[in-house]
Amino acid sequence: MTTILERTPTLQTKLPAVGTTIFTVMSTLAAEKGAVNLGQGFPDFECDPQLVNAVTDAMTKGLNQYPPMTGVPVLREAISAKVAKLYSHTYDANTEITITAGATQAIITVILAVVHPGDEVIVLEPCYDSYVPNIELAGGKVVRVPLTPGTFRPDFGKISAAITPRTRAIIVNSPHNPSATVWTEADMLALQDLLAPTDVLLISDEVYEHMVFDAAKGRIHQSAARFPGLAARAFIVSSFGKTYHVTGWKVGYVAAPAALTAEFRKVHQFNVFTVNTPVQYGLASYMADAQPYLGLPAFYQRKRDLFRDGLAKTRFKLLPSEGSYFQCVDISEVSDLDEAEFCKWLTTEIGVAAIPLSAFYGNSFDQRVVRFCFAKKDETLNTALQRLARL
Repeated sequence: MTTILERTPTLQTKLPAVGTTIFTVMSTLAAEKGAVNLGQGFPDFECDPQLVNAVTDAMTKGLNQYPPMTGVPVLREAISAKVAKLYSHTYDANTEITITAGATQAIITVILAVVHPGDEVIVLEPCYDSYVPNIELAGGKVVRVPLTPGTFRPDFGKISAAITPRTRAIIVNSPHNPSATVWTEADMLALQDLLAPTDVLLISDEVYEHMVFDAAKGRIHQSAARFPGLAARAFIVSSFGKTYHVTGWKVGYVAAPAALTAEFRKVHQFNVFTVNTPVQYGLASYMADAQPYLGLPAFYQRKRDLFRDGLAKTRFKLLPSEGSYFQCVDISEVSDLDEAEFCKWLTTEIGVAAIPLSAFYGNSFDQRVVRFCFAKKDETLNTALQRLARL
């Protein structure tokens, strides 16, 4: 009788630099210490019951089987109408809009569709943590360009210098996670001019598009769709999870010119195929009323102002929060610890969890800044502020 030896083959990792994320580390520590978790970026409140009812209604009507690979037509049509109304650019619902399993899936699918081994992709740091692994999985080369420390504004001189004949794409995120800055019209026009003589594609991560504050000061979301020269080369990514407080539903979309969408869909159909059917129908029904997303800036601006007013009573130095649901603070007058150690101390000793901005840089650049998420119930924010008042 032959003896069978149990042996698991050794793998050569495709992502040697990837370990446990700082978000998991801090959330685990927050749970252990009973801290208020203002680290991970998700709401702790419920969505509109009408949205749940719309999804339930779709389920009870039997809309529970595979939808079209591209997404149900009624939802794609609703997205097309919304984008046209807000940004004055019309995407064909049949050939230019695809429903995705969240924005993260959308981004990796774009990258796998367009990046070939050896292609360069520019990322602007600090950046969302999925960008770099996505590029590496596609065999691309990550080209890191820092946003200006302190202000997190784009440095177009540095971006221009980073473009080479191998540059395939640039990823732009506005409103920006983690810094909460918002690109201006002048920024987008400068990007349009910079890319005009090139074949560089734009991946525009706009998941926080409906969280731009201080409209009275003229600040609005400058979608790539507003700028013809950018729209013609852009994959625009957005997220229903962020907009409607349902991050766990994992539904988003990509809007892009037909030729780009055709390539995107070649990958999409094989890495996820399609997205939850009743949720798509529920979202389409709910989108008939524009108020939930039109009212979102005021909803989150009130929370931002509540949180900033409380933080102003501490020794934190508040950085601007122009959009998204994040607030960054400079810790220089609070502690001599580096960002990561400070966040662990804050969670353990003060009972509030935050995220170090160094986690969003490839070289762990430490500028004494940490990020809080204020997408929380008022009582959650007030509890956190009471604890932070000790600082």
